[in-house]
Amino acid sequence: MASSLTLTGIEAGYGAVRVLHGISLAVPSGQTVALLGTNGNGKSTLMKCILGILRPTAGSILFSHEGTSHELAGLSTEAIVNLGIAFVPEGRRLFPKLTVLENLLLGAFRSTARPHIARNLAFCLDTFPRLAERRKQLAGSMSGGEQQMLALARALMSNPSLLLIDEPSVGLAPLLVRSTIDAIARLKADLDLTVLMAEQNFVQAIRIADRGYLIAHGEIVFEGASAAALNDNEQIRKFYLGL
Repeated sequence: MASSLTLTGIEAGYGAVRVLHGISLAVPSGQTVALLGTNGNGKSTLMKCILGILRPTAGSILFSHEGTSHELAGLSTEAIVNLGIAFVPEGRRLFPKLTVLENLLLGAFRSTARPHIARNLAFCLDTFPRLAERRKQLAGSMSGGEQQMLALARALMSNPSLLLIDEPSVGLAPLLVRSTIDAIARLKADLDLTVLMAEQNFVQAIRIADRGYLIAHGEIVFEGASAAALNDNEQIRKFYLGL
């Protein structure tokens, strides 16, 4: 059963610097929601708030799963991950001196994921055959596209219901960006995941998004209830799609 996420009035920052100003958004169960915006507008900060890495100074982060709601604001990152929320960070953040297989197994540290290691590992290696071919290779010696596959697969090893993905296109060639975005869409469908994806590549993100939000200067400046609505927004078309 997929999960949902609702953020209301999130305020956050670093010391005296305010970054997020009253952010409210919804990630409905079973949908892919794109958080769109260029660098420096607060996408990664919002992800950190959801994960408990950065505590918001105001607002609510409500995670619902199997009929139970959990307020994430104030919980530790470990507690949040244990609820079934996985994160694919910007830049992948793998363990470069460990093998592909060792990186995958580290993704299954969550207690409820451990009984399903064999099943999830088989799924990841079947979904990403290149990882199966290179399971004994050091993660740091792989290409950027292969590392992104590994980062996605490592997150799936935790058996999540909600997947947070921060800038999956960063550092990838255009063809690899497209294949990575396509992989996210397949994983969401195959595993019945709910996905929140922060991305600056508007063209690729909109291809798989059910809905999306545009963030600028720490505020939500546009909400699109569908991919069509995002495509039809004049601000997005002019400043981000070059149309």
